[in-house]
Amino acid sequence: MDRIPFGISRLDNTIGGGAPRGSVVLLSGEAGAGSREFMYTSAVMNGLAQTGDDLFELHYGDIAPNASLPDSIHYISFTDESEQIEAEIDMSMDTEVGQQGFEQVEFDSLSQNYFHKSPVPRGWYAEQTADITGLRKRHEERETLLSALGDSISERAPGSLVVIDSLSDLIGASGDDIDWSDINYLMKGLAKAAHEWSSLILVHVNFETLTSVQYGQLVESTSGTLQFQWETGGSARARTLVVKNFRGVLSQIEEEDIVKFETDLGEAGFDISDIRKIR
Repeated sequence: MDRIPFGISRLDNTIGGGAPRGSVVLLSGEAGAGSREFMYTSAVMNGLAQTGDDLFELHYGDIAPNASLPDSIHYISFTDESEQIEAEIDMSMDTEVGQQGFEQVEFDSLSQNYFHKSPVPRGWYAEQTADITGLRKRHEERETLLSALGDSISERAPGSLVVIDSLSDLIGASGDDIDWSDINYLMKGLAKAAHEWSSLILVHVNFETLTSVQYGQLVESTSGTLQFQWETGGSARARTLVVKNFRGVLSQIEEEDIVKFETDLGEAGFDISDIRKIR
């Protein structure tokens, strides 16, 4: 089974090289527990691998024999511009690693579609320069957020790694009358299309913004779910990662009796610091 690396070396080595091609993976977690850092690291390290730079070998090593790099890496954001994400990446890993890796990532901001029906002043999210024809801006103002997202994914996803940041932004999005059923259908459709695209799609969500029923539906709709959470033991707090559901991956973890991963942040971003097994 051909796989696309997540870009987190110790995790990829544990699960057979990465995620199976055609996977839609939900990255869900408590605020600050590591889900965003995982997302950034995955995009950056896959980008760094595209450059052939020695930094990739230094921080990741060799790609598994049954894994191959994505054709391209794409980052789709509803509210942020690339400069904002670059600044967050710079705070979560070594500057040289982050900059070289993120240079290979194609960024698509849907902020105009997201904000244009909201009370937010246009100058806060849109450039003030005039469009030569005016047609593109008028199209952006008419196109719904979900339609814009679908077009963006369809154009970029085949053979690629696509990061969607963040599904939580769609919940209660202003002006587009997005119901939960729309989001649920979107995820089910995405899972079906991803298989044909042979891609890896990472979808970030803060599960604190969801009801238990909504979260269960997302877990059921996706190929796999990585849950990031804080764990307290005595006076110390630790970030942990649990694989809740993942076809083609969970069985390998269960064979090794792994129950969760302790995680940390290093020079190359998100990393696994310890593997907890059933003893």
